[in-house]
This record gives sequence, C-alpha cells and structure tokens, in this order.
Amino acid sequence: MTPRRGLDMEMIVRTAARIADENGVEAVTLATLASELGVRSPSLYNHVNGLPELKEMLTTLGLTQLNERLKNAGTGLACEEELIAIADAYLAFAREHPGLYELTLKSPTGGAAIQRELGAQLVGRLLTAMEPLRLTEEDGIHAVRGFRSILHGFASIGQRGGFGMPIEVNASIRFVLRNYIRGLVGTVNESGSAD
Repeated sequence: MTPRRGLDMEMIVRTAARIADENGVEAVTLATLASELGVRSPSLYNHVNGLPELKEMLTTLGLTQLNERLKNAGTGLACEEELIAIADAYLAFAREHPGLYELTLKSPTGGAAIQRELGAQLVGRLLTAMEPLRLTEEDGIHAVRGFRSILHGFASIGQRGGFGMPIEVNASIRFVLRNYIRGLVGTVNESGSAD
C-alpha cells in the first residue's frame, strides 16, 4: 500500500461522501476509507478524531449541499410551483447523494452549531416558500414537517425500488404535492386566517 501524497481533510471527506453515496452510511468506516485512500487507518487520525467526527463532517456537508440546491429553486414562481421546484431539487439531491441525504435527516438540535444553523436555513427556505399561504407560525412548522415527510417517503421508497407500477413517479409526486398544498390553502381558508 503506497501512501497517498497530499492527503488532506477535503480529500478524506470527499472520499467518505462517495463511499456513503455508493454503499450506504454504514459502509463508511475508517478501515474502508483508509483502503480507498491508500493509507493505513492510523494515518487518518492525523486529520480526524475518529468515525463519529467524520460522520459529523459528512452531515454538515450534506446539509450544506442540500441547502445550496434549495436556495434558488423556484424563486419567483407562484407558491405552488415554487414548492414543486423545491421538491424537485430536494429529490434530485436525495437520488444523487443517498448517503449524504440520509445524514441530513437527523434533527440538528443536538449537533454542532453549524448543523443547527444549516437545519434552520433548510426549514426557513420552506417557510419562506409557504409565506403566500399565510399560515400561522405553528401551522407553518406543521406544514414543513408534512412537506418533508412526503418528500422523504418518495425518496426512501424510490431508493429501495418500491415504485414498480407503470405510472411515472414524478407525476405521482406532483399529484400528491399539489393536493397537499391545496389542502393547506383550504385549511387556512376554513380557519379564517386568510380571505
């Protein structure tokens, strides 16, 4: 095994992210990572304090990339279309980076400050897109949780090959989301919070 020259944190995290995306988060071990990088496992400790710290870095990377995808998705479109565009960006990230995506699902409340900030940005982006619905603050959180749950359901089932019927999955996603969003509008109208 020839040691790899120029080993640095960026290379380590990038390689770990690739392993996670190709083989699942469980496949990310220091031994596997060292083998991929052509170094001995103890060499990794010059850069990272162990597997838990590495997974925290991967979580931060995943949240950063997901936020970047959603930042401008659908900006300037009507509410329903903006939320559909956000959903498309969210699901594209989940399909392209299944390992990193899995790490973004953990509530960041107990994680590092950067993860809490990135989690707040993610929720904030969705709340901003839902502002035209004129939901109360609490209802907005409920709506964001529901929206993310719908997207996670499609991402999770899709990754496991669960959609075998001959109807386009993207059509199903749009059908469900449009009805969900229209249901939110109906709820607001019934409560008298909007005209």
